[in-house]
Amino acid sequence: MRPPPHPGLLLVAIREIRFFRRDRAGWFLIVVIPLISFAILAWTFSSAVVRGLNVVIVDMDRSAASNNFIDQIAAAPGVRVTQRAESLTTATQAIRSGMAIAAVYVPLSFERDLLAGRRPQIIAFYNTQYFTAGNIASKALRDAISAASAGFSPVREVRLQPVGSGPLVVEQYVLTNPAINYAAFLLRAVMPTVLHVIIAIATGYAVGSEFSRRSRRAWLRCAGGNAFVALAGKLLPLFAVFFVLLAVDALILHAGFELSYRGDIGLIIIAAAFFILAYQALAVLLQLLVRNLPLGLSLTAIITSPAFGFAGVGLPVLAMGGFAEAWGALLPLRWYLQILIDQAARGSPTQASAFPFAVLAGMALGLFALAWWRLRRMPTERPEQHEEPLPTDGPPGLRHAFIAEWRRVLADRSVFSLLVIAPVFYGIFYPQPYLGQLVRKIPIAVVDDDRTELSRRLVQTLDADEAVSVAVRAPALDVAQQALFAREVFGILEIPPNTEREVLKGNAARLPAYVDSAYFIIFNRTLQGILESAADTNIATTSRGSREDGAAVRTALAALSPIELVTEPLYNPTGGYASYIVPAAFVLIIQQTLLMGAAMMAALAVTRRGLALWDTPAALFGRALAHTTIYIPSLALFLIILPRVYGFSTLGQVGAMALFALPFILATSLMGQAAGFLFRHRETAILIFVATTLPQFFLVGVSWPREMIPPILEQIRRVFPSESAIDGLVRINQMGASLSEVRADWLYLWLLAAAYFGIALLAARRRIAARLSDAS
Repeated sequence: MRPPPHPGLLLVAIREIRFFRRDRAGWFLIVVIPLISFAILAWTFSSAVVRGLNVVIVDMDRSAASNNFIDQIAAAPGVRVTQRAESLTTATQAIRSGMAIAAVYVPLSFERDLLAGRRPQIIAFYNTQYFTAGNIASKALRDAISAASAGFSPVREVRLQPVGSGPLVVEQYVLTNPAINYAAFLLRAVMPTVLHVIIAIATGYAVGSEFSRRSRRAWLRCAGGNAFVALAGKLLPLFAVFFVLLAVDALILHAGFELSYRGDIGLIIIAAAFFILAYQALAVLLQLLVRNLPLGLSLTAIITSPAFGFAGVGLPVLAMGGFAEAWGALLPLRWYLQILIDQAARGSPTQASAFPFAVLAGMALGLFALAWWRLRRMPTERPEQHEEPLPTDGPPGLRHAFIAEWRRVLADRSVFSLLVIAPVFYGIFYPQPYLGQLVRKIPIAVVDDDRTELSRRLVQTLDADEAVSVAVRAPALDVAQQALFAREVFGILEIPPNTEREVLKGNAARLPAYVDSAYFIIFNRTLQGILESAADTNIATTSRGSREDGAAVRTALAALSPIELVTEPLYNPTGGYASYIVPAAFVLIIQQTLLMGAAMMAALAVTRRGLALWDTPAALFGRALAHTTIYIPSLALFLIILPRVYGFSTLGQVGAMALFALPFILATSLMGQAAGFLFRHRETAILIFVATTLPQFFLVGVSWPREMIPPILEQIRRVFPSESAIDGLVRINQMGASLSEVRADWLYLWLLAAAYFGIALLAARRRIAARLSDAS
């Protein structure tokens, strides 16, 4: 007969493995959801370079020159001309309804003014409410129009007299990510962010279940009463799984996207271990403090779900306010991503990552020590589990179901927190890292090897630009590079010797600009500031000795740039990051909190005796109507009040938003109820829905262009009501679209509501029949 295993680390680990093998929800969380999320994200970003964005053309001139010009724009790789509209009104409707991301307006007399050297204006309107797609379209149009206009100037051989008209030409050298590969930028950060939520939720579930369905005494007995062994044994199996998942993440990036790891691989591996341990220890500590599984999971979700915004990847840390910067510094995710980007993408020296590595290691070890101390000090008796009493069902009918659901929500603290308190909290907390809106005064380094009046004037112009500031004046390029690795600067402009001499001779003087593209907003703004400063210096040089509005200057400008491009951002005119990301996130927050709350109520109710009549159409619809009325304050907060408080665009009509939100809330409630009838335990709703939030957001088409989402994923993503709701509500509220312009999304939400009503009805009847069968 085999002797019983001795208490110790191995026995605790074996006990944990057996628990997750039996628990389907836990196994699904730690294995299936991460792999599915990785696959969806990798598939979403499989077209790493954005191309073929839809553009509308309004050609009022309709001349041979304008047709030739438009043909050259259509041949540009970044955009695709999908429509030739009759007027700007038609083009605007196409942008509002989502048929196009930008429009190009060619005015009357374009050909005549072009031949006369009068620099006709071309106006490019682009939708900055969809920030990534709009800015990519703007850049693609700018590049296409610049290339197309080069062959159109009848005065391009003219040279300005007197001597001194040579232009400064910025040569762009993209560091870190020379192909401007969006997968290299986003996937490196998004995949660990998805995983860090799963790490914390799964670990919290493993510990919190000891206070509900399992036994903490048995856990400690398996460890021989040693709290350190008990904690280490519980964390070790999950740690191994998550470490393998991080390796899978690295393999996907390396093999699937050919993204190399340029820095210290050993440092990255050790940092990954501390990253996992930090979030495991944080989740353990929260569960040991509250000793309530649903509440502990809710707190864990509150900390981890918005962490991506505070990590400084989307909007950089230098654009954040004091609170957001301080809160982000308390999150292990920020420091791990800094190490990962510095070592994997930027190829920084090891010592450049010493400080974030020390902070990450200190957080991991400190949180583990606190969790160990809390476990040792915890009383041995099991805390009493007080379940909030739920009102029992009475006579059937829609009215009773409506009233009873309201009573249940008010009686259940966990669900009340999700449906009522959480939206208010997230409405205030989530936007904090983005409220800076714009990135200003990005530090750059200048290596001035010319040291002339022209170079000094260029440096002064750079320092006066809104986008950049000269933080380092380096004596040599290698000194500036060290400042770049240390994150003191994010770009380097070199002014070579003899720059002024070449300008005075009338030749083009080339200025190498080395710009870090590890963070795309920083890259775009830094490059924008350098290009603007060079252009302003060129104008000042061109007008020397002449009036700026004189014929000589106008002729020179026509020779250099025969067509004047005017870019007009729409709906988010300042290009604010919060104005773009927060309205869409608000809709997703509404969905996720309601999904979890509705699912938790359904899963809990069918396990309690005395709750009959849950499987009638009136009961389902009554509860959905109750959820709709519960969410009226949240909808008003997210769609009306907070956009005005934060200064977002608010062009929509309240009536149109209300009519659109109705099927969204009904569909979400019915989806949550259908899921709840399938879950054995109420906390499963938190496990599943929290872990899927970030992949959902990248499938909406706001942060990643819809044209780049694979067709199959385009259909799969619409299983969730938020995918259509975000598109419709953002277009109504921020872009002023009418209900008819978002009719397709609106009708689809009604279709989802009907489908989930049928699914919920079948799931409820099956679950209640199974419960009655077990009882008999």
